[in-house]
Amino acid sequence: MELEIRKITQAEGFPFDLLLLADPSREIVEEYIKRGDCYGAYLNDEVIGEYVLIRTRPETVEIVNVAVHEDHQGKGIGKRLVLHAIESAKRDNMKTVEIGTGNSGVQQLALYQKCGFRIVGVDPDFFVRHYDEEIYENGIQCRDMVRLRLELP
Repeated sequence: MELEIRKITQAEGFPFDLLLLADPSREIVEEYIKRGDCYGAYLNDEVIGEYVLIRTRPETVEIVNVAVHEDHQGKGIGKRLVLHAIESAKRDNMKTVEIGTGNSGVQQLALYQKCGFRIVGVDPDFFVRHYDEEIYENGIQCRDMVRLRLELP
């Protein structure tokens, strides 16, 4: 499988089907995609995964969205996207990469920690405050934002 990860331009059109897999609010996605860079994982010229990276503070970026098409999950593509985001941050001389995920995102929490991120906090009821519809994942209501951070060498 020859996977290419590269920046997606607005002219190409952002993969909202994938973006909305990771974040069900189109309004929120449209807001942060304007402030960041969207990268796509391409397989045979088809976008099968993506992540969005935004600068949040001096020398700090946040991965605000990571998704892989359902047909391609479980093949290490999510990990490759996260590692690509870390390398992009290093190339831009960033010192810190942050990411947040829901308390119900068991696989995501495992992936991010395997990539070197450490849990640094919890934003209680984040998803209750910011989303109109209840979100369930793995049979668990997604209520709290678990914040993780990776300090770059």
